[in-house]
Amino acid sequence: MKILFAIQGTGNGHLSRARDVYPELLKYGQVDVLISGIQADVDVPFPVNYRMYGMSFIFGKRGGVDIIQTAKRLKLFKLLKDIKHFPIDEYDLVINDFEPVSAWACKRKGKPCISVSHQCAVLNPNAPAPPSGDPMGKFVLQRYAPTTAAYGFHFKAFAENIFTPVIRKEIRQLTPTDEGHYTVYLPAYDDATIVKHLSNFPQANWQVFSKHNKEPFIAGNVSVSKIDNRAFIESMASSTGVLCGAGFEGPAEAMFLNKKVLVIPMLTQYEQQCNAAGAQAMGATVIKTLSEKYYGTISSWISNGPKIEVDYPDITADIIEKVMREHANYKTPKPKLQTA
Repeated sequence: MKILFAIQGTGNGHLSRARDVYPELLKYGQVDVLISGIQADVDVPFPVNYRMYGMSFIFGKRGGVDIIQTAKRLKLFKLLKDIKHFPIDEYDLVINDFEPVSAWACKRKGKPCISVSHQCAVLNPNAPAPPSGDPMGKFVLQRYAPTTAAYGFHFKAFAENIFTPVIRKEIRQLTPTDEGHYTVYLPAYDDATIVKHLSNFPQANWQVFSKHNKEPFIAGNVSVSKIDNRAFIESMASSTGVLCGAGFEGPAEAMFLNKKVLVIPMLTQYEQQCNAAGAQAMGATVIKTLSEKYYGTISSWISNGPKIEVDYPDITADIIEKVMREHANYKTPKPKLQTA
């Protein structure tokens, strides 16, 4: 069987999850990988057959998506051309993690496209949602990468075919400790803004991982380094708490490591607003922006924020087997009879 595994390359969560999904797919056939998007900071340890520009939302530096830069970098004609010419008919099965080129290529040809993603869980009617709705944001999320079947990941398994997060093996193999610092990843804020605000909490030692700066520096109790996967997960595993955006994989990994978690959803980003609601239900602290208005909440979180304890078993293999049974006519082998 020839499988296409299509992955969204905006942000780091999709590629982090793919590290564990890919080897499971290999058990069932040849796997080609497509990655589209231009905003990821992590690499993948497997071959990539197609790298495409796709359609990315550009992170800003003031807490939200940079609408102007997103519009400037949108290459609509290239996207349409890639959709039209992608050889989707070569594949027996398409597994899609919120990737638009393959999703729309499948829709164009009337071909099944199986979503294995967090976004399809966000769209489930049982999923946590912000108090104030965002019809346009939900509309975009629904149509960005249309699929024909959905297997989703969220902070809790609240519906059929919604599962707890894929926690990559390199996180599962860590032994969490508490060395007294706080790990920070806020890609929608620039370094100057982060340092300005976190410097007001001298009781905390902040280890910031930056999307915007390649040169490390220290400003008082705030150290800033460029994004590096190994350095980041080691910092997170040995931290007291994690301050991060309201993506999905980052907060989920922090919860798995039993850390205090403070999340700041990106402004005007519907999915992150939903994620923030879900994280809050799990015990995380949520603030709307990194600003003086929320200094009291940040201070309280440092002093009294609860460590989160969750049970996220390693069920990635079971999920992929379920997908194969239901969409690729795979039959689970019968156990061999044991003889004396």
